[in-house]
Amino acid sequence: MKIFIVALVAGLYSPLGFSGDISPRDLIQQAMDHWRGLSSYSEVSMTIHRPDWERSMSMRSWTRGDKISLVRVVEPKRDAGNGTLTKDNNMWTFSPKINRIIKVPSSMMSQSWMGSDFSNKDISKSTDILDEYEHTLLETREEEGHVVYVIESVPHEDAAVVWGKEVMFIRDDFVLLEQQFWDQDEILVKSMKARETKTLGGRTVASTIRMGKEGAPEEWTEMSVQDIQFDISNPDSLFTLSNLRNPRQ
Repeated sequence: MKIFIVALVAGLYSPLGFSGDISPRDLIQQAMDHWRGLSSYSEVSMTIHRPDWERSMSMRSWTRGDKISLVRVVEPKRDAGNGTLTKDNNMWTFSPKINRIIKVPSSMMSQSWMGSDFSNKDISKSTDILDEYEHTLLETREEEGHVVYVIESVPHEDAAVVWGKEVMFIRDDFVLLEQQFWDQDEILVKSMKARETKTLGGRTVASTIRMGKEGAPEEWTEMSVQDIQFDISNPDSLFTLSNLRNPRQ
């Protein structure tokens, strides 16, 4: 996914489509497609946990393809209406409290999304990793009856990216079990891990994921999918700035 929540969605490919000859890059592509699908609608809860406080919110999200998504908070009441629209590598946020749509500049993409441990970049579900990184299969391992592929992705020298490398653990049914984010000094900064998998919408997905900083086990953000629908008709009018401000769906 690149992450996740915009849809916490699954995808196009069934486990029967897996081939042992797949390249590391194609394996990442199919894992992302499995998470995303052609289009989706999902209902997701997010819990932000800190040592001295915790807060939760419920959201709805819609996606289409790999570059278009909308996330809208529905509960609690004080946060309802906050939304994020991602379209063609651009991101906008809307806050009812100030009644303003703000375009997120590229310099802010690594900042926290809604105070969580997910960044704006994570939420945008960017596919930059596919073309701006070199991918190497580090190992394969057996876990609970599945083969798990460990892939290291190192950015090209001219890539405009934050991380020094990313490491993904992808199961043979294309479920992304873990994604690690390492800085330029080879230090692990944060990890996103699947804590539960379920069959939702007719396919196996990571139904609960947790993003946490290395060395801060009491600080994390968890996303859980309550409902999800795949390959549905999401109209163009859904993914507009007008709909971000004045929801019609």
